[in-house]
Amino acid sequence: MTAIDRKSAVAVVGSGTMGQGIAQVALLAGHPVRLHDAVPGRAEEAGEAIAARLERLVGKGRLSTTDRDAALARLETADSLAALAGAALVVEAVVERLDAKQALFRELEEVVDDACLLATNTSSLSVTAVGGALRVPGRLVGLHFFNPAPLLPLVEVVSGVATDEASATRAYDTARSWGKTPVRCADTPGFIVNRIARPYYAEAFRLYEERAADPATIDAVLRESGGFRMGPFELTDLIGQDVNEAVTRSVWESFFHDPKFTPSPAQRRLVESGRLGRKSGHGWYDYAQDAEPARPHTAEPCQAPAEVGVLAGPESPLRAVVGLLEESGVRLTGERSPAVAQSALTLPGGTRLTVTEGDTATGDAAGPAIRLDLALNYRTCTRVALAPGAGAGPGDVRAAIGLFQKLGKKVSVVADAPGMIVGRTVAMLVDFALDAQARGVADRTDIDTAMKLGVNYPRGPLEWCDELGVRWVRQTLQNLHAAYPGGRYGASLALAHRSHLADKQGLS
Repeated sequence: MTAIDRKSAVAVVGSGTMGQGIAQVALLAGHPVRLHDAVPGRAEEAGEAIAARLERLVGKGRLSTTDRDAALARLETADSLAALAGAALVVEAVVERLDAKQALFRELEEVVDDACLLATNTSSLSVTAVGGALRVPGRLVGLHFFNPAPLLPLVEVVSGVATDEASATRAYDTARSWGKTPVRCADTPGFIVNRIARPYYAEAFRLYEERAADPATIDAVLRESGGFRMGPFELTDLIGQDVNEAVTRSVWESFFHDPKFTPSPAQRRLVESGRLGRKSGHGWYDYAQDAEPARPHTAEPCQAPAEVGVLAGPESPLRAVVGLLEESGVRLTGERSPAVAQSALTLPGGTRLTVTEGDTATGDAAGPAIRLDLALNYRTCTRVALAPGAGAGPGDVRAAIGLFQKLGKKVSVVADAPGMIVGRTVAMLVDFALDAQARGVADRTDIDTAMKLGVNYPRGPLEWCDELGVRWVRQTLQNLHAAYPGGRYGASLALAHRSHLADKQGLS
């Protein structure tokens, strides 16, 4: 292992929330830490804030008083960059402006020796561009911590075009020695997490713009059916609408306005109105003390039919629902065969219920239909979403609601939007992940690890692809692309190649 020795000093430049968090991580790993900020007195204030956080850890029994005292004894504030001479690693966490970061590292090169590892914590700028103005660009690496740095385990270790492999390895090993889970990635817009996560927000905002469902319902379906920790509306309110929109816009501009990364007009209006989320008291939701909490649409109780027809293939997501209905005592008639192309339940009035594949229920050529949204696990999920087509009779809609209520699920009825909520989101996440892997952004393991640890996804997108089958992902995106031509839903070359291979091998 080439991790920086714990006796060697780590310097942190920038003493805001992220700089304080990184300094705390390095301190508790055993390093002497020097904290610098360009604003006089701010580093001292940050040192006091770190001391207060360590005191809280002692109060919670997570840190001994001996370790607290030792850590604080290793913390120094530095009035000038010159005081950082002798550091083995300097991490910057200053304003997200390329010129500011380049100027800082040029100054640092005049202070530290050539063996000192330089790291930028940028989340949106090019590591290659940051290092482009340096005399020794090979020692600059991206060390992208996630906020709050002391709590979140993920660190993206980003190699710019000029980054030496030895520098990236040293940064990776150092992060791991600090108790973090590092992942390696190439210098690409958004790195791993902020690149692949864009559809999680974008699809929800588009559904809202199309009035397919309200924010509370979309959030609830993604949480309670999709298994995500937070819905995109509540999550961006927590992050800050200005921050989230700025990252989206930065990635979009870095990809030369690729339609896959197009920002949301509705989110832009929020930012322009000053409704930035929790920090301003209003975002997608109202956080005033007397505000009524937003509630998702939940269907009233309905009677489940005693019998439904079944046409189910072995690989369909609907297969799990069929098993649950059998256990619940609903009488099932029909065929379960490997030859079935698309699985369906037939309700008493003749309406077919199928899992979404990116098309609408109204456009179903087989007749009246209701679409069921994708779920992470139909057995354990607590809510499902249904989208009735225009031809579905009210009686069959009530029957479909009753079926899932009989299984103990809350039901949200949403508009008949292509791909629904979880389905279109997951299909896009999978495609973005496959594309990133094929382009060498990161390997499969690091992509799935980053998405699970960085944004708390319930499953890595490539694991999801294996679970759903590449055929379902391909079909969903093809149908979405037909509904929304223009490139946003066009399948990546990586997905196309994997689909063709699966077809040749007779796989799903």
